[in-house]
Amino acid sequence: MKYCAFLRGVNVKGTNMKMAEVCEVFKDTGMKDVSSILASGNIVFSSDKNVEELKTILEKAMSDHFSYEAFLFVKTQEEIEVFWNSIPFEKNDTFHIYGFVGIPGVEKVLMEEFQKATQVENEKAAIVNDIFYWQVPKGNTLDSTFGKVLGKKSLKDQFTSRNVNTFEKILKKMN
Repeated sequence: MKYCAFLRGVNVKGTNMKMAEVCEVFKDTGMKDVSSILASGNIVFSSDKNVEELKTILEKAMSDHFSYEAFLFVKTQEEIEVFWNSIPFEKNDTFHIYGFVGIPGVEKVLMEEFQKATQVENEKAAIVNDIFYWQVPKGNTLDSTFGKVLGKKSLKDQFTSRNVNTFEKILKKMN
């Protein structure tokens, strides 16, 4: 089965790694057809193992190899197609749209945080098919109140986010 592992916190705040080296770690654990998409920690691969086994194996291998506490989320090709096909916002050159990958139920936590945050003009959030999506005007991602919430240490093992354009690139690589 084809999967994509979404690594959290890669190439930010001092956690730097080359994707070629990450791919080698994946291959060393027995993953097949391994390749990376962008430098933000998106690894496409094939395996006969289930998602829970993969998460355990890959987090341990990444933690051991890179000497950091690795968090990653493994999704099937079918799940990534749902991410791509459920985007609730129109693409527009003035906005970034993010999809969030995480543990079951994290979309509700994110929506609560979003509703508590002060929004900038045209900043929106929606949950579709248990997936949290966020639209924010370009240039406001890190400055928005919600953008700051995303860095909370208490949430670090619960989700990661990607620009929806990344999901498109991942799907193209999987097909």
